[in-house]
Amino acid sequence: MTEYLLFAFIFLGSAMITVPLAVRLGLGSVLGYLIAGVLIGPITGLVGSEAERIQHIAEFGVVMMLFLVGLELEPRHLWQMRWRLLGLGGMQLGLTAAGLMGIAIALGVDWQQSLTAGIILALSSTAIVLQTLGEKGQLKSDGGQATFSVLLFQDIAVIPILALLPLLSNPELVSHHAAGHAGMSLVEGRPGWQITLMTLAAIAAVVAGGVFASRYLFRFIATTKLREIFTLAVLAMVIAIALLMSLVGLSPALGTFIAGVVLATSEYRHEIESDLEPFKGLFLGVFFITVGAGINLSLLMGKPVMILGLTLGVMLIKAIVLGMIAKVFKLHGGDKFLFSLGLAQAGEFGFVLVSFTLANAILPQEIAQILLLIITLSMFLTPFLFILLDKLILPRLAVSEQREADEIDITGDVIIAGTGRFGQITNRMLRANGYKTVVIDYRASMVESMKGFGIKVFYGDASRHDLLEAAGLRDAKLLFIAIDDKEKTLEIAKFARKARPNLHIVARAYDREHVYQLFQAGVNDIVRETFDSATRAAFYSLQALGYSLTDAREMVDLFIDRDKKLLRELAGLWDPEVPVEENQAYLLKAREMSQQLAADMLARKQRAEQYDQPIDGKKIN
Repeated sequence: MTEYLLFAFIFLGSAMITVPLAVRLGLGSVLGYLIAGVLIGPITGLVGSEAERIQHIAEFGVVMMLFLVGLELEPRHLWQMRWRLLGLGGMQLGLTAAGLMGIAIALGVDWQQSLTAGIILALSSTAIVLQTLGEKGQLKSDGGQATFSVLLFQDIAVIPILALLPLLSNPELVSHHAAGHAGMSLVEGRPGWQITLMTLAAIAAVVAGGVFASRYLFRFIATTKLREIFTLAVLAMVIAIALLMSLVGLSPALGTFIAGVVLATSEYRHEIESDLEPFKGLFLGVFFITVGAGINLSLLMGKPVMILGLTLGVMLIKAIVLGMIAKVFKLHGGDKFLFSLGLAQAGEFGFVLVSFTLANAILPQEIAQILLLIITLSMFLTPFLFILLDKLILPRLAVSEQREADEIDITGDVIIAGTGRFGQITNRMLRANGYKTVVIDYRASMVESMKGFGIKVFYGDASRHDLLEAAGLRDAKLLFIAIDDKEKTLEIAKFARKARPNLHIVARAYDREHVYQLFQAGVNDIVRETFDSATRAAFYSLQALGYSLTDAREMVDLFIDRDKKLLRELAGLWDPEVPVEENQAYLLKAREMSQQLAADMLARKQRAEQYDQPIDGKKIN
């Protein structure tokens, strides 16, 4: 017992230190776990063969991860994405695996092992790439969406890969591994037709259970209102599916993935996901620690040139293949480089597949150790690729692709800076009311797009003072700032207020802090991005709760009026040098005015109740 507690403390304690540091440094949590494993394994020797024993348990995290991946993939959504998934993802996986296989064969490796290595190294790191794209706000860009499609295809492709890799097993390695991997099986020694039937029956049982039985099971358990019983049931279901797949000779991950896809439309999907997420994270973390602890550091130190050369070669080949695919799918500029460099590393599923190939006598230990080093080093290098992209490539692309600002040869009543979804609506309404607008936008694609609708948009950066002057700032009646950039919005507002003290300025604000900055810059009217839509949602909600149309409108108007006064009061107390939670005057005024708002709205509600105005038979309560 003491020994197990000691190892548990070493594993978890090391992760507690390295993972937060890795995340703070922008390296990602996966690399933090790997670093923890390297520290307690090859470097300090705190763990040895124990890591391999723990790894077999920790692999359950991979099973859970694939179940949750399936849970996110609603069949209808998958069908809608089929061509993008098959095109981008299929080409990437197929071409990369083929290219790496060809090079391995040229180096003297037999074709089965070359194909296996090519498939393993063709996969990329979902954990690192999605986390990095999310942090940088690039997930919604064309390059980010293409990258997501490839990663999604790879996650799905792991299932057939796990099913097909055993066909590449090496008879010479089977006897070597057989003794260590014997276990329970329902199909061992049976004729082929029985194995096929039992396999199909197992998959059918998983699908039928997910579609029919799970609904009644979860509904029954939900009536107990015991959260721990629901969590227990979800864990038991995943374990049962994994066990069933193992008994018929299939990958446990295959069964849990299928079950996840089947349950993607269940009303209990989100609760299942929230219950399993902590277990998945813990098991996966321990799994990555065991991988790091099992890395052959002596091999890296003994052959550093070969290992580093292979790692960089794999990343270069992947980047070239991805660049070709990007060209086919018309990704240009920064999107092309984001797509090519972002997916150039090998991924965490590679660790799973290497472990799988060893267990199934597909790869010898020597090649498996080299693959583990290549995967780990490529993941270590990935953050530096994103730094290279941000600091060197994208700035140079911006300079090379920059075009001269258009010459603004007209003036109008209103200057509109920015014509995205926000600015377009205002522009259309003003033009429909007979006002002449001058629109400036810095995105060439938007300028060209608006031209197709017959709307003249001038290309240029509206924060440039000369462009605003050319657009008629001295004579305009109104300046409307609708760009999605907090700093530039503030810069434009400050210049315009200084140049035209009496000009009416309307500006789009990102959040409350931005509102305060714009107030201090002298903006007349500030529109918070989501405020109007949120108050409209509240208006509909009040009606649904029994308020009359008039009462609901009066309550919303009262809230808007008080909130505007609150903002103006707080703007005068806000200090950019003092955190809000430490600004006592700000906090005191906010609490005071919030209490007053609540009292005013309650009084308004009570007056409405006296008149007893029901809607659809319901009264205010």
